[in-house]
Amino acid sequence: MTGLLPVSGAALSADARLLSAIREVGARRGVDFDYTDDAATAELLARHRRTLSAAEHGPLMWLGSLALVAAIVWPFLGHTVPAFEGRPELAFGPAGPLFVVAVASLVVVRRRWKRELLHPRLAGYREVLGLARAHGVPVTHVPGWLVGRSLSGDRETVPVPAYAEVTYAEVEPLPAGPTLPAEGAAHTAPPAIPSKPASVASYEAMADEGGWHDEAGCLLLFVGIGGVAWAFSEENPLGYLAAVLAVPLAITTWLAGARQGRERQRLREAAVEYVRALSAAQSAGAAVPELSPALRKLLEEEAEKVRG
Repeated sequence: MTGLLPVSGAALSADARLLSAIREVGARRGVDFDYTDDAATAELLARHRRTLSAAEHGPLMWLGSLALVAAIVWPFLGHTVPAFEGRPELAFGPAGPLFVVAVASLVVVRRRWKRELLHPRLAGYREVLGLARAHGVPVTHVPGWLVGRSLSGDRETVPVPAYAEVTYAEVEPLPAGPTLPAEGAAHTAPPAIPSKPASVASYEAMADEGGWHDEAGCLLLFVGIGGVAWAFSEENPLGYLAAVLAVPLAITTWLAGARQGRERQRLREAAVEYVRALSAAQSAGAAVPELSPALRKLLEEEAEKVRG
């Protein structure tokens, strides 16, 4: 969606000790890769994400899922087939083999996915992110797929390593360059980080709000219909009064939900543009701060749209 990396190569290269530690990561894991090369890192992440997705959603996953459903359903439906009447080995027997096929397929899928997740270059990149945090370099976000985060978001299969924080006194900055630029060289100021618009702050505040208007409107509508039915069957006009009150309230609730949905979409588009601006600043060499939970979730959702 935006090309925003968890951390830029410029931010990783700004500290001599951090840069040295990052180079040791590749040597220790036996991988020849420059994690400070933004273009190469972005291509690495995109390629491995596609590989992980293929491992998760390939033919073997479909086979295992279908076999599991069949194994669960067969005992309930098998005995209803006229051809299987009086033959329990056909009415119930296939459920066991189907269950074995399902479990075996899903176990193989899980192992393939885990093997791809533990690829040396991905493992090295997780170490790089951990080292960046330890050296005080902000990590904008950690993609859920990179750490094998569950759908609920509360468990990570291979989390980013946590290292002891490096204090300021321990940091060795890179040697300073000449005070004046060389003759003929253009002076480039550090890129500015875009300020967060008020609309983005509003999106962060309301990102998880709402979602109840449709349910509440339907409930009120059912109350109105139930009131009419009760009034008709019991010949009691009070039921019609319930409908008169509930139906307009249901419509009002739906309209309020629609307005909130339009406002959220407008704010969401502003948030997407803000993240794109952060990505452009990062590409220019700026150290982008850590994203808020709402923006991290937005980034994941937009990435899923692109992948889908």
